[in-house]
Amino acid sequence: MRQYPLEKYRDIGIIAHIDAGKTTVSERILFYTGISHRIGEVHEGQAIMDWMEQEKERGITITAAATTCFWTPSYLLKMASDDSAKQKIRQGHEHRINIIDTPGHIDFTVEVQRSLRVLDGAVVVFDGVAGVEPQSETVWHQADKFKVPRICFINKLDRLGASFENSFRSIQEKLNPNAVALQIPIGLESNFEGVVDLLTMKAYYFEGEHGEKIIEKEIPESSKEKAEKERAILIEKIAETDDKLMEKYLEEHNIDEDNLRQALRKATVNNELIPVFCGSALKNKGIQLMLDAVLDYLPSPLDLISIKPISGIHPKTEEEIIRQPNDNELFSALAFKIATDPYVGNLTYFRVYSGSLVRGTYILNSTTGNQERIGRIVRMHANHREEVEEMYTGDLGAIVGLKNTSTGDTLCDPNNPIILEKIIFPEPVISVRIEPKTKADQEKLGMAMHRLAEEDPTFRISGDPDTGETIISGMGELHLEIIIDRTKREFGVEANIGRPQVAYKETINGEAEAEGKYIRQSGGRGQYGHVWLKAKPLERGKGFIFVNAIRGGVIPQEFIPAVEKGVKEALTKGILAGYPIIDIEATLYDGSFHEVDSSEIAFKIAGAMALHEAARRAKPVILEPSMKIQVITPIEFLGDVTGDLNAKRGRIESIVDRLNVKVIDAKVPLAEMFGYATKLRSMTQGRGTFTMEFDHYEEVPKSIEQMIIEGKK
Repeated sequence: MRQYPLEKYRDIGIIAHIDAGKTTVSERILFYTGISHRIGEVHEGQAIMDWMEQEKERGITITAAATTCFWTPSYLLKMASDDSAKQKIRQGHEHRINIIDTPGHIDFTVEVQRSLRVLDGAVVVFDGVAGVEPQSETVWHQADKFKVPRICFINKLDRLGASFENSFRSIQEKLNPNAVALQIPIGLESNFEGVVDLLTMKAYYFEGEHGEKIIEKEIPESSKEKAEKERAILIEKIAETDDKLMEKYLEEHNIDEDNLRQALRKATVNNELIPVFCGSALKNKGIQLMLDAVLDYLPSPLDLISIKPISGIHPKTEEEIIRQPNDNELFSALAFKIATDPYVGNLTYFRVYSGSLVRGTYILNSTTGNQERIGRIVRMHANHREEVEEMYTGDLGAIVGLKNTSTGDTLCDPNNPIILEKIIFPEPVISVRIEPKTKADQEKLGMAMHRLAEEDPTFRISGDPDTGETIISGMGELHLEIIIDRTKREFGVEANIGRPQVAYKETINGEAEAEGKYIRQSGGRGQYGHVWLKAKPLERGKGFIFVNAIRGGVIPQEFIPAVEKGVKEALTKGILAGYPIIDIEATLYDGSFHEVDSSEIAFKIAGAMALHEAARRAKPVILEPSMKIQVITPIEFLGDVTGDLNAKRGRIESIVDRLNVKVIDAKVPLAEMFGYATKLRSMTQGRGTFTMEFDHYEEVPKSIEQMIIEGKK
């Protein structure tokens, strides 16, 4: 039986830039909701949600961790006179919150992307000193892409240099002008004491060893004027989202608290307003009120029917199918993560969108067409598992032992197939050569690489046909470093690693057409394929488009897919330096066939020949990944750092002040950034830091292109 009604479900993610305090926020949530009875600190390697050895050692989140907790609004519990009254309130108002704590480092952005795909809401955490940082923007845009309603939590207001106003302004200016402050802090830095709630117009302080007691008081005189001014802005912003409320506001200049809450909830769910809260997770201030806001303003699965309905397509007819979020509907779920557990083997994380899943039944993977029996279902608490018999609509769980399921596959009722929207992942930008140290490690390495590639769609393995070496590709140096560390620790494989290589691409700058003719006659039936192709460049990031412009049956319809397949295969190896060709449109417009000798293989080869010849004539160029860099350096080293970035072919876009440091935003080719962490440390006496994420592909200068072709870069 379902324990909690669907309207009391919240499926949320905690997302942020690295070091904004995201995992510390998650740890406080687990403590206040009673899931853990001690607070695990990230800096001590004790965080429950950072359970991997690599996470404990580095103090960063690498893999998205899921858990479940329960919460009743604190403003309702404070009305209870004793424990039995509290219990009664909980029975009627307790909510189930399914949480995914995601990584902040850009190399592990896949974890954020696949989590946001299956979540209904998000808490975006910001550093109260730095405000919006590069990865904050990346995760924000990912949430925009999946239409995920969100609230913000400005953290670390106890730190030196913290500024709620600056951080809040950066959210409005860089992310969304419709961010609205629901709280303001009382004091800052070492004087940060509590928060003022702008709806209730009360001050809240947090007492007890872990800030578990919430004390409500009148707003201190020092904060009254600011609170009244901010409340007036808040009410106006909320009223603007609802015509009736606006009418009432203009007539009475005031709206009661319940109406404000309801209107703000509706506006948040519709992505019209973004409520902003504040506190300090490390100092145990503000987390309970933020949890109240999760229940008050973030959607349940039922709230999202109008914004992002559960829609998919029939695998055969491709007609659209809509499913309703309730337990009596046909079962549909999305597999959003594959993980290898040392104790139970393969784990497939999934989100139930409709219907329910019962242990012992059969499901269809409609993406692959395979049916599988459900042996064990578990609810995850970081790396701990809780066995369950059934999962309902809105639940996040994991199935043990599915054999042929990948990230993004749809699981559904075998008699009623549906394919839900897939998850598109970014392409890797960096590669290294890897080889086992001993003969015994050869087979183990292959198995380890295959397992890790199943888990991580941004990690790729390929072979170099010229040297026979294995090449692994990923999102950055740290990403590959973690992969290699895991092969050693989890699979016991020792390997030698080559130097990092950039994932260059090729494209064309002009238009051209070419003929591809494949004729073979060697006794008996021959081979005959003949095509004419036009090639033209596409906008950066558009990928590949194949256009069938054949008229009058000059090439029979059954051979067209073979031509397209041949063209696609030809794109994997470019003509300048052998890198994949991207952003190109190929139009098949003419050709001929032979009644007897024509075959699919002949047209496939002809298509590949024509594409390569057309690309050779269409001004081919090499593209390199350009990275978005943010460097934070003490003022005295600014000249050295900017000079070095310029020498790396970097374009400096802005330099701003932050306390006693300078923040430099620049775009720099990835090829120039290897080993930059060490160089920056030496230039700034260990005080400089930087973040880097992929931005776009751009054409390399001719001098560099020649070096790439000759294999010198």
